[in-house]
Amino acid sequence: MIDLTLEGHLRLVKGMKLSSMEIEKMVRKVFDALKSNNVAQFKSPEDKVFKRAVELVKEELEKETQLEKEVNSMMDELERQNPNNFERYKMFPLLKKKLAKQKGIIL
Repeated sequence: MIDLTLEGHLRLVKGMKLSSMEIEKMVRKVFDALKSNNVAQFKSPEDKVFKRAVELVKEELEKETQLEKEVNSMMDELERQNPNNFERYKMFPLLKKKLAKQKGIIL
């Protein structure tokens, strides 16, 4: 599960899991835009660079998934400690952002 955000505040899609095909399509659009604007030149064969870019996107999405699992377990513990006055929906984004910063994960 990932949250796609714009400027860290506006949720575009909540709880969406991208398929491999969707990731490849997204990377292809970025590659096409880079090539059409003459912004990038590949030093390796394009298909090799494309595959590596897809791998990197998948790795980053997996990092965010693991981060969300960690945040959810922390939230569960906080909720057990404060059962009456705990607003999970407010705490989750704050905790996720803070933990991401500590771990060097870009959201």
